[in-house]
Amino acid sequence: MSLTFAIAIYFIIWWMTLFAVLPFNVRTQDESGEIVPGTPESAPSEPKFFRIILTNTIVASLVFALVWSIITYEWINLDFFQFENRSPV
Repeated sequence: MSLTFAIAIYFIIWWMTLFAVLPFNVRTQDESGEIVPGTPESAPSEPKFFRIILTNTIVASLVFALVWSIITYEWINLDFFQFENRSPV
């Protein structure tokens, strides 16, 4: 795996896991009982961006390590999948 490919894969994994990590430990304004006028009740009361970024980086690194291992050690390769041989029309 080249360095450029690894960086691209990590970047994609990081963004995908961000949407899974965003709702972790979120307390809404409705739950805290302090609704700021002009905002929806479902808005976070205390956004913790650094904590979200750190958690996401850890989760994305673990997922990337798994993907890197699968690609490098060829645990799954294209021979694992059965493709149909289609003749051109």
